[in-house]
Amino acid sequence: MEPLTPINISSEKTDLTENLTSAEMGKLWATYMGNSMSGCILRYFLQHVEDQDIKTLLENALKLSTDFMKKTEAIFNKENFPIPKGFSVEEDLNVGAPRLFEDEYYVHYLKYASKAGLSIYHIAIPLVYRKDVEEFFIYCLDSTIALMKQIKEILMGKGLIIKPPIIPVPDKVEFVQKEFLNGFLGDVRPLHALEITHLYDNIENNVTSKALIMAFSQVVKSERIRELFIRGKKMTHKHVEAYMEKLHKEDLPTPSYLDHLVTKSTFAPFSDKLMLFHKMDMFSMKIRAFGNSEAVNGRHDIGLMYTKSLLRLASFVEDAAEIMVENGWMEQPPYAVERNKLAKKE
Repeated sequence: MEPLTPINISSEKTDLTENLTSAEMGKLWATYMGNSMSGCILRYFLQHVEDQDIKTLLENALKLSTDFMKKTEAIFNKENFPIPKGFSVEEDLNVGAPRLFEDEYYVHYLKYASKAGLSIYHIAIPLVYRKDVEEFFIYCLDSTIALMKQIKEILMGKGLIIKPPIIPVPDKVEFVQKEFLNGFLGDVRPLHALEITHLYDNIENNVTSKALIMAFSQVVKSERIRELFIRGKKMTHKHVEAYMEKLHKEDLPTPSYLDHLVTKSTFAPFSDKLMLFHKMDMFSMKIRAFGNSEAVNGRHDIGLMYTKSLLRLASFVEDAAEIMVENGWMEQPPYAVERNKLAKKE
């Protein structure tokens, strides 16, 4: 690729003395919280891993997570911004807990977690303007892409996953006909490439998510949270079956379930707070993924299927958030000034 022609415009509006914008604060805060949680997860995984390649992958992921947190802290300290409490080894991790997952699951989990990180970093880059914050998120994006490359090499090299389905190369350029949107009545066309892509991606995300919430339901201490996790597991299974059916109807392969990679352990390696936050965060990511899927979908039946999934997910996230709030576990992101309150005080 030819290098872009440089544009030399000096600006005093993006120097390091400028205050952080809401976008910069919000994305830095989310980055810190996510990597704070990931650090605990990865440290536990490293206690129970035998495959040396997967161990190296986990070590690389932990190094990145720790580095991202330190760089975020440095920016926060520069701004006298209070460091979020997040999650800690002392309060949220029991490194002595028995193995809860087989080695293979760690690779699938890292792919899912890396997707979540990429969704934060790539959205942040167009929205941030201060040089140090922009450079930080570019660094996060590049580093996570490099980690994703290693993850895919292990998945393919060890035969742990199949690639998305192969479809024929078109013979010519064609334009859609009026039945393009059909899904319930009339002639229903085959799935197009983007619909297949997002069905595959949603299955991949959901089989990873289902195994995790199943494991969490085995070890969580709170009966109320356990019931929520069991509900989430059933909901996720229902979603996977619906997405798989769309691909199987057209004789296309799908990712496999990962439930067998969860052991029978009932000893909690993580605090209830961490596990509930993690599932709330994962389900929030799925809402974003469904939004992307809806955006490229053309068939009415698939659109309705995603809409139903979105409604169920939103209900789960809201119920999880209520439990987080009731227990005093949910940290508040930076927010705008409440002008009405200020006026009333006067």
